[in-house]
Amino acid sequence: MEDEIDPLRTRTEMTWIVMPGQANALGTVFGGQVMAWIDVCAAVSAQRFSHANVVTVGMDEMTFQAPIRIGDVVVLQAIVNWVGRTSMEVGVRVEKEDPHTGVRTHTSTAYLTFVAVDASGARLALPRLNPTTPEQLRRWREGEVRRERRLKHRSQGFGA
Repeated sequence: MEDEIDPLRTRTEMTWIVMPGQANALGTVFGGQVMAWIDVCAAVSAQRFSHANVVTVGMDEMTFQAPIRIGDVVVLQAIVNWVGRTSMEVGVRVEKEDPHTGVRTHTSTAYLTFVAVDASGARLALPRLNPTTPEQLRRWREGEVRRERRLKHRSQGFGA
């Protein structure tokens, strides 16, 4: 296992076309479907980082800023932002793309926490993330702030 990993090596992009079975009566994708896509995309990013099986520990607040309609292309982009001893944060940006114009619209952002586990489910120690660019360093700092907020929230009796 490498000592330090460049965040770009964890970058993952997935695309989907929204089909009628993934949409509600208004013709917009189910929020739970978007959340499932986010979880898969983030898990691939986390696995690329840890080179191990990963499990989702949590997802921060999820908001939907724009509807995604049947026929839209959904583009999900994930990258590992922050890493501790056994947990990591993965950020996912979701955009819809009009298949006729190519215009993309940001629809949501989510931050997920993962841990890498062995075959018995025990947590594994993680390698270090090596953020070097201004954007990577910003993501790291913001990830630390979110982690502190999550820990505070948990210590107050919310969450596991």
